[in-house]
Order: sequence, then structure tokens, then C-alpha cells
Amino acid sequence: MKLIQQFFFSPMQVRHFASVVLLVFSTHFCSAQKSETGNWFIYSGSQSFQTKWNWANEVQYRSYNFAGDMQQFLVRTGIGFNLSENNNNILLGYGFIRSENYQPDTNLKTGFNEHRIYQQFVTRQNFGRVFIQHRYRLEERFLPNDVFKLRFRYFLAVNIPINNATMIKNTVYISAYNEIFINGKTPFFDRDRVYGAVGFVITQNIKAEIGFMSQVLDASRRNQFQVVLYNTIPFRKH
Repeated sequence: MKLIQQFFFSPMQVRHFASVVLLVFSTHFCSAQKSETGNWFIYSGSQSFQTKWNWANEVQYRSYNFAGDMQQFLVRTGIGFNLSENNNNILLGYGFIRSENYQPDTNLKTGFNEHRIYQQFVTRQNFGRVFIQHRYRLEERFLPNDVFKLRFRYFLAVNIPINNATMIKNTVYISAYNEIFINGKTPFFDRDRVYGAVGFVITQNIKAEIGFMSQVLDASRRNQFQVVLYNTIPFRKH
């Protein structure tokens, strides 16, 4: 807290920011009776291959416990285009999701596959040491038995470097995001995720985070630890 005050914020701004964060997290922890904790391992890549084009790639392994009890396996990929230099990216993508859900009050699992097509727009901005990302995503979800669902997602993320002014090599930073999911038909609320983490910039194009996420659904809540690796090594020379 003192480091943040020293580098960017006034004491009043820090107290206000902390109050908002505590309020959001308290809402999550009090909004549902049922709570379980799992773990997600995430790899997220974005490789530029021309001046404005990029290839997005993502793999997630989600477990009911630390690693051995799979909840979901997710693969996403897509092609994006920057509307402005290194920013305002539009992307068309595809996702494959394998889910294994426990049947109520049993130790038996039911597995199914889901295919998604998605379109998204990402824009970034920074204010001093605060780096902000907005992501707007529309998903067309193809589920078993010819079930089709439409879903909108809004993602707001903040990164704040601690020991350097920008996100350069060997920077320690704090990361937070909130993402809300809205269905195309009732019930409109699908879920809301709040996340906080500590990260480290390993090289100019690789960084890692360890964090915790609270996810609120309509009638339950799940907590997740997360281990995340980001890779933006380009395919082309700058």
C-alpha cells in the first residue's frame, strides 16, 4: 500500500480504491450459500505475424481440486486485427470446451462437449501507472442435443506495476479484473467473476500470475485459485 501511495496515488485515493475492492469482494462472498474451491491452470498467447494481424491462442485446465479432478478443459483460438497501432483489436475466434460435471448428490460425472464461435473487441488505455483493458465478447454456443445459446461478456482488467513505472522485464505488478456474463434470453444473468493476483514480468513477452477468483452464479458460488502464463512472443521481427 505504501509503495502505491508513493508512486501514484494520494492517501485518500488509496483508501477509496481499497473500499471499492472490499465492497465488491464482500458482495461475492455473501451472495451465495454454497461455496467450493478449485484451481485453474491457464496459458494465454497472442502472437503478431504482420504489422496489424495477430493469432490468439489459449489453453485452460480447470480442476475441482488442485489438479487431479478435471472440471473443464478449454481451447480457444482466433485471428485478430488492430484498428490502431498495437490497440483496438477486433477478433474472430473458435473455442472447444470439454466439461465434466458432477451429478447432484453423487460422485458420478457427466461429460459433454461444447463448441463456440466468438467475436470480440479489445481496447487498452493507461493513466500513469494504471494500465486498463476493456474486452467486449459475443459468444455463439453450440451445446449437445442441438441446443444453441447466445452470451455477451464484458471484461474490465487493471494492471499496476509496483517496482517500475511500466511493465518492463523484472517488474512485479498487481492485477485485478471483473467480468460479467449476460445471456441472450432469460435468465439474463449468467455469472460474475472477480479476480485479484500478483504477477511478474519474466521477459518483455512473457509474464506469470498467481491469483484468486470468486465466481458468482445464479444459485451458487465457486472460488478458484489461478496459475497463469502469458506469452506475446511475435512471429515477426519488429
